[in-house]
Amino acid sequence: MLKPPRSTQDPRLSSREERRARIAELVRARHVHSQSELAELLGKSGIEVNQATLSRDLRDMGLLKGPNGYELPTSVPPAEADASLALYVAVQGWMSSAVAAGNQVVVKTPVGAAGPLAVALDKAGWNEVLGTIEGDDTILVIARSAPAARGVVRKLNELREGAKRR
Repeated sequence: MLKPPRSTQDPRLSSREERRARIAELVRARHVHSQSELAELLGKSGIEVNQATLSRDLRDMGLLKGPNGYELPTSVPPAEADASLALYVAVQGWMSSAVAAGNQVVVKTPVGAAGPLAVALDKAGWNEVLGTIEGDDTILVIARSAPAARGVVRKLNELREGAKRR
């Protein structure tokens, strides 16, 4: 007996563009607070996605996770300004503390917030930062030197304090 053709709702047939368009629709329509919530909403739309793919989609789409959930960029400023704004927003929303240890910086965040902040830091392109490694609530920033690590801590704290000074 022949099987009926797969419907367009079959998750294996969902293209990256279709999936990302649906992610954008969901984020515009409601507050989505976690990747698991977003994956569930996508599943209800007939799009199944694993966590790694969803993380990559969110990063590539430039979504930031703020206090009210994931947010789409509202405008498209020049890339450098966009990266700086994204880092400012991520630090304001998620950084709890930053401490230098040699040429490394340990950045603490609430549970689940290390990823968006690490991505924003990587995209900012700070010369003193060689790279980041993220966990669930901690980011390890590798700096070029111990003085550079102290500079990273200073700059991060200035970003965090920015709203309090205004």
